[in-house]
Amino acid sequence: MLGEIHSIHHEFPEHHARIDDLARGDPGFRSQIQEHDKLDKQIRGLELRESPIGDDEMEALKRHRLHLKDQILKRLLNGA
Repeated sequence: MLGEIHSIHHEFPEHHARIDDLARGDPGFRSQIQEHDKLDKQIRGLELRESPIGDDEMEALKRHRLHLKDQILKRLLNGA
């Protein structure tokens, strides 16, 4: 659905406290979250404004967002 929020806290509400703890203690993890959420905001803006962007480019942005989300979830579940 267009314009849906996919921020990390929104995607993983059950891990809210763990996300915050890891983000405070690990600059790399915090950076991943910030990159993911910034990319999500960019994608949402493009979708809502119907900005001129090619389908291939939009799909590449979404794949990158998904890749970041997967990395973050692995970290949340594994603690590594």
